[in-house]
Formats: sequence, structure tokens, C-alpha cells
Amino acid sequence: MTGHPDTPDVPPTRWSLAEPGTHGYSSRFAELVAQGEDVDGEARLADALTQRGATILDAGAGMGRVTAGLRARGHTVTGIEPDRSLVAQAEATYPGLGLLPLDILETTPEVLEAHGRPTAYALVVAVGNVFILLAEGTEQRALRTLRDLLAPGGRMLIGFHLSAGPAGSRTYAPEEFVADATAAGLTVDLRAGSYELHPANEEYAVWLLSRDDSPS
Repeated sequence: MTGHPDTPDVPPTRWSLAEPGTHGYSSRFAELVAQGEDVDGEARLADALTQRGATILDAGAGMGRVTAGLRARGHTVTGIEPDRSLVAQAEATYPGLGLLPLDILETTPEVLEAHGRPTAYALVVAVGNVFILLAEGTEQRALRTLRDLLAPGGRMLIGFHLSAGPAGSRTYAPEEFVADATAAGLTVDLRAGSYELHPANEEYAVWLLSRDDSPS
């Protein structure tokens, strides 16, 4: 999830503006975790996309379930989440998780280095509707920011609803997302309809992206 309250060049996100209608998110997932339910679909796919012990960035980490799931699989994971209430929920659900309270737009190599975290990643994960809850008009900027954090050969895993998204979210048509990714210097390697890689559909999109380092 996304939304930073007090950084001037980071505008309020759709998540933060719709927050009264989204309070059930963290409690619902906390209950699922407590009940032992499977909440690891995204983490399983991310794990399959990387080598053992990979360095991974979980952008818009929410209450931390993907960060926790990937750490449990042996990866070095940095989770960022600007919503302080979700950071607190993540710590309560997964003690010691240590999410950084950062918006995607302010997550530069310099900022990560200042926090003692890696500055380049084999995989960047932004799942759970992060990209349809960004601040209006910042999608390309967010994609560029994350692209700049990819290590050579690194990839990006993004997922969001194409219809019936959460409160306050936008509709992000596949062709528009592809155009934004291309403008941000990324190549779309795969579009699927779920984290189990079902065929592309009109309800949910899972994207695998890589850097386009061809000469402009």
C-alpha cells in the first residue's frame, strides 16, 4: 500500500486519500495469518523467480506478509511501506520485520544506503494493488524509481486488479500499463492472470518486467 503524509515532493496516494474505506485490510490479513491460512501466493512466485538467498525489495509491503514469506524462504528482503499504521501492524504480526516507512517515490539508492539496506535488487516486488493505489499521475515515476533499483539482470514483479479493485483505486488498463512501463525503460516479459500463472484475463494482471537497456 502507499501514501506518505509529510514529504513535500511525494503527493498523497489514492490509498491515503481513501483510507477510511480501507481499514479492514490489515485486520483481515492479520486474522488470516493467525488462523494459519495460506497468504503466500505472491511470495511463492517471487521465490521461484530468483536464486537462493536473493536480494529482494518489497515495495508497498502493506502489513508485511510478502516480506515475511520471502525471508522465511531464505531471501534478504527490504520491505518499504509509507502507511505508519500498516508498519505497526506488520511489526505486531511479524515481530522484528523492520519495514522502512518509505514511499516508492522517495526510495532512492541514497536513502536505502542511509538505512543500511542494499541499493540494488535481483527482484523488486510490488503486488497487492500497489500500482492502482499510487498518487494520481505518478505511475511512470514509480516505475522509473523501481527500475533504478534493479541489479544487472534484475526483474520486477507487479500485480493488481483490472476490475473491482479496492476502495479508492484507479482502473489501470493493460495497454496503459505497458505504455508506462515502456516509457520508464522497462520491457514486459510476461503477463499472467494470477500468481499461479493462469492465462491473462480481464480481472487481475500479474506482470514480470525487466530493464530495457537497449540504446535509445
